[in-house]
Amino acid sequence: MPHSKDSVLTTSATAKLLGVAVSTAQLWIETGAIPSWKTPGGHRRVRLSAVRRLMEQRGGASAPAATVAKAPSSVEFAPATAPLYPVAIDEARRLLALDAAGIVDTAPESVFDRLTWLASQVTDSPMALISLLTARRQWFKSRIGVEASETPRDWAFCSHAILQDGLFMVEDAARDPRFQDNPLVIGEPHIRFYAAFPLLDRHNHPLGTLCILDREPRKLRDREVRALRELAALASEEIQRRTPG
Repeated sequence: MPHSKDSVLTTSATAKLLGVAVSTAQLWIETGAIPSWKTPGGHRRVRLSAVRRLMEQRGGASAPAATVAKAPSSVEFAPATAPLYPVAIDEARRLLALDAAGIVDTAPESVFDRLTWLASQVTDSPMALISLLTARRQWFKSRIGVEASETPRDWAFCSHAILQDGLFMVEDAARDPRFQDNPLVIGEPHIRFYAAFPLLDRHNHPLGTLCILDREPRKLRDREVRALRELAALASEEIQRRTPG
């Protein structure tokens, strides 16, 4: 797309140049990651030079910390243009918060492994996970009883769980229209039961979940629900402790 000198771009032109969704470009403009101004008609406009600076930053060039924190480090933290999973209206901000947390693809840590082990024990569940959701994957910071370290986001029960304020429970996935054809139900690890609480950063963005799974249909007793809620709160506090304000 040819441009002369320092052209003035619309939001849609900015998105096309960056190779992202219009909603993502709009978010970057609104948060100041891309400097902009309003026309008399109330429309945002951007200089080509500002977009080029952001493209350089995304390619690895140095930039002020405040700017880096407002722009995704990779396409994995930019919203999918046509997701096959449910998302909230603030999914773009949630992904930016997850990127800023810097937890995805980090090494296992005993503080999280203890929480998944306890979740498995207090609910008598063979599988437990601390799952973090990028635009493309659900990645497991900690896992008990599950071999895989990640799955496609399209398969994630947790995509539904992070839309809830509290407990999300599926008593029998094989009978639930949302999950009965899911590869994790019809194949390994043959999930039938799922329960989770969202993990929140200090701004209440749900970055993922603490969840338990079983190969048999069931439901949680009240004391098990409370135990899982408390363990999820501890996991959230650990994430908040290490995340910039």
